[in-house]
Amino acid sequence: MARAFIFVLDSFGIGGAPDAARFGDEGSDTYGHIRAGCADGRGDRDGLRSGALSLPNMERLGLAHAHALANGLPAPDGPAPAGIWGAATEISSGKDTPSGHWEMAGAPVTFDWGYFPHTIPAFPAWLTDAIVAEAKLPGVLGNKHASGTGIIEEYGEEHVRTGKPIFYTSTDSVIQIAAHEESFGLERLYELCKITRRLCEPLNIGRVIARPFVGTTAANFERTPNRKDLAVPPPEPTLLDRAIAAGRWVIAVGKIGDIFAHRGVSEVRKAVNNMAMFDTALGAIRDAKDGDLVFANFVDFDTNFGHRRDIAGYAHALEEFDARLPEAFALLRSGDLLVLTADHGNDPSYRGTDHTRERVMILGTGPGLKAVSVGVRPTFSDIGATVGEHLGLADAPKGTSFLGALAGA
Repeated sequence: MARAFIFVLDSFGIGGAPDAARFGDEGSDTYGHIRAGCADGRGDRDGLRSGALSLPNMERLGLAHAHALANGLPAPDGPAPAGIWGAATEISSGKDTPSGHWEMAGAPVTFDWGYFPHTIPAFPAWLTDAIVAEAKLPGVLGNKHASGTGIIEEYGEEHVRTGKPIFYTSTDSVIQIAAHEESFGLERLYELCKITRRLCEPLNIGRVIARPFVGTTAANFERTPNRKDLAVPPPEPTLLDRAIAAGRWVIAVGKIGDIFAHRGVSEVRKAVNNMAMFDTALGAIRDAKDGDLVFANFVDFDTNFGHRRDIAGYAHALEEFDARLPEAFALLRSGDLLVLTADHGNDPSYRGTDHTRERVMILGTGPGLKAVSVGVRPTFSDIGATVGEHLGLADAPKGTSFLGALAGA
């Protein structure tokens, strides 16, 4: 029986979204602008990397061809792709992590999330007052739109001194709460997030995220891997639910379990960074039995480089990831399908610090599968429909499978 593996390069969009202007993201193109930045020197950093962006394994599968397709550009010169390649268009109402992942798994978001205004304070007083009272807090800090690292530098020392946790948001439907693991306490932070999750329900907020950090001063504060996302569950059954219902094992690597509110997940495996996550994903591939699904998210691209508008760092992370792909390819056996994709964009050359509305790549490979273009798909749900059919699951209610195009190399 077939196995399937979905690797999500969090925020690695390829531009070309037909509705980008509606989101204020016209012209955004994460891959294209990283590649251009590396070509003109903006991707150089002493001791890290320099020169042209080098992603030979994803390029061999068809990354540049997928990018050209997504943007209506001529096909690039050079050899034809050796993998499955195409692009997918998001139809969900948001450009956030849950919307992208849920749509990918067959549950597009057709409703509007709740968001917070670009004001200070950003959160309504009734909400923060209720949180302070129930959680017995001396108050809160921040209460505005901010980047996660910047707000810890700004308020971290005051937080440690006063015990007031740091609340902030973004253009996503999210409340993020940063607190020191030692002085505030990790379990106390998690409990605070649970209280906040319940109290913000009337606002239809997608996620409350615990952002623990350590360190002694603003100069050395550092976020830890003990992040926890408290998300509302998807609005309808997903690929993961269908796999579980069919008696399959679903291994969620990284923050996948949190994104799906731990629904449709057999086992969660986490790690501290992309390279450790890749090790964990390889272990999941080795452990997966016939019919199983491994769903992995590589969050560093988004958190550490996209939001920080760091072209060189993003390029380096992509090159590290790409260099390890042969290890995953080597573990594939007859009947397996590996899909590489993304959940949204986060163009590090773009204004602001938020996600960008973009199409995403569909790159795939597996023994016995054709090297073929699957075109521009009208929804991310086509990915889940294809993986579901590959695993022999019942027909997906959303999305159209392109599995038939892949058979018989």
